[in-house]
Amino acid sequence: MSHAFIYDAVRTARGKGKKGGKAHEVKPTDLLKPLYQALEQRNKLDTQKVADVLLGCVTQVQEQGANIARVSALAAGWNQDVPGMTINRFCASGLEACNSAAMKVMSGQDSLVVGGGVESMSRCAMGADGGAWYLDPILNNDLGFIPQGVSADLVATLEGFTREDVDNFAVQSHKKAVMAWEEKRFQKSIVPLKSMMGEVLLAQDELIRPDASLEGLKGLNPSFQKPGDYGFDTTARRKYPMVERVQHVHHAGNSSGIVDGAALMLIGNEKIGKELNLTPRARFVATAVIGSEPTIMLTGPTPSAQLACKKAGLKISDIDLFEVNEAFAAVVLKFIKDLDIDKNKVNVNGGAIAMGHPLGATGAVILNTLVDELERTKKRYGLATLCVGAGMGIATIIERL
Repeated sequence: MSHAFIYDAVRTARGKGKKGGKAHEVKPTDLLKPLYQALEQRNKLDTQKVADVLLGCVTQVQEQGANIARVSALAAGWNQDVPGMTINRFCASGLEACNSAAMKVMSGQDSLVVGGGVESMSRCAMGADGGAWYLDPILNNDLGFIPQGVSADLVATLEGFTREDVDNFAVQSHKKAVMAWEEKRFQKSIVPLKSMMGEVLLAQDELIRPDASLEGLKGLNPSFQKPGDYGFDTTARRKYPMVERVQHVHHAGNSSGIVDGAALMLIGNEKIGKELNLTPRARFVATAVIGSEPTIMLTGPTPSAQLACKKAGLKISDIDLFEVNEAFAAVVLKFIKDLDIDKNKVNVNGGAIAMGHPLGATGAVILNTLVDELERTKKRYGLATLCVGAGMGIATIIERL
């Protein structure tokens, strides 16, 4: 098998996912366009050499429908010979796209593939694609479905995480993100979004709150108390009878933000790198995806990380840096607790609570961040992981070169 190397990684900044957000006027294809152009220009890339484009996108409707991977590559002016495929593994879609690109390279079937993801949550609202998992009450009941926010509160209840625990984690996410931007840690990867007139619309993650404080978060009411009261707490207790009462501790301030964003990664083998005079930045070591209990839904990071380490012949203690998607504060706190990880190795530049979670792009974004941070700190191994809707988990281990 060939090694799969990461030759370049770019992303947009993340804009607030609502009509007033700075990226709202940018169509999903135009979120991607400057990223394609950056890969082409930065690497003097003959795009005909790219064998495929794989993009994660969760809400594949309206402007994000009709295989945005293929259409966006054409819109960016890439060679028409480059095909494209859009992938939906819920929140894992962007990382799954990068992993699949790496697997195509490692198998020897392709030499150079682009992986990444996109989500314009201000233009294509979350849930607009429907689906039986959310909308069929009979299936909901049969499978023990509860909304993810109630799931996060269930995790917190089972693990004993208090409102102060999750709020404190959120404050630290904002503080770390502020520091990362002040120290220009994302500078290598960020491609500004511009208007049709060339005006810079967005060059920094828009959601970050430098003034975030524990005192400020105390004033926010739990966001998922009402759906819990409507019956989803009962469903949760039916599956977890040891829970006397679900403690609702999550709210908008300690959960991932709704944002617009995109990311792309250039992945290839050693031969194509030499042919195109590309310098590898990191290599894929192992990937893993698992199914987990679908009611609690959000516990997949731990077993997927363990499986990835097993495949790689590594121990959790061998991993220098972790990027764990901050879907909700309790998800990351549980991951740290489960695996007894030094919290100073986890999300060192903040996460989705501070900067947002553009569903289909997030996995590619955090893998991008991991490459940058491994280079900055001269560390060796990094692991990216996300919890996934309907009860799944995904993890990827990379090695800095």
